[in-house]
Amino acid sequence: MPLSHIALSSGRSIELTELRMSSTYGGMLEGYPCKPINDMKVRGLQRQAERAFPSTPVHLVPPSCEYPDQTAGAFGPVEVLPSVACIGAFRSTAVAPELDSVLHRSALTVVWFQAGLDVPSGGDAYLALRSIRWEELSQDYEL
Repeated sequence: MPLSHIALSSGRSIELTELRMSSTYGGMLEGYPCKPINDMKVRGLQRQAERAFPSTPVHLVPPSCEYPDQTAGAFGPVEVLPSVACIGAFRSTAVAPELDSVLHRSALTVVWFQAGLDVPSGGDAYLALRSIRWEELSQDYEL
């Protein structure tokens, strides 16, 4: 049973079957949010998704950043990612029209950042999630 359904801008409906959320800066003992730290966070989350779902392509939704009016430190200006890092496993009907819709599905693992703990759902999901180019990024598989 899916956690939610999302209506993509293309009209395709996808199901969220697994969602992993974590604090973007949880465990950060030293330093401050900046581009080098954020790049490491994003790469680490992508690697985590690839290890967790090795048979599914992984897509990163480019995160938005805020630049608060704070003094820059040794690693450049303060750059803050949204507070929740997410890895979601999504499924839908097969992309290839010649595949039997009963025996085949398509899948994509998505990495994104969001401001709150809401589970993305319906047409109200984060716009960048709804804009995923499913037909290009996902992979068909046999049940």
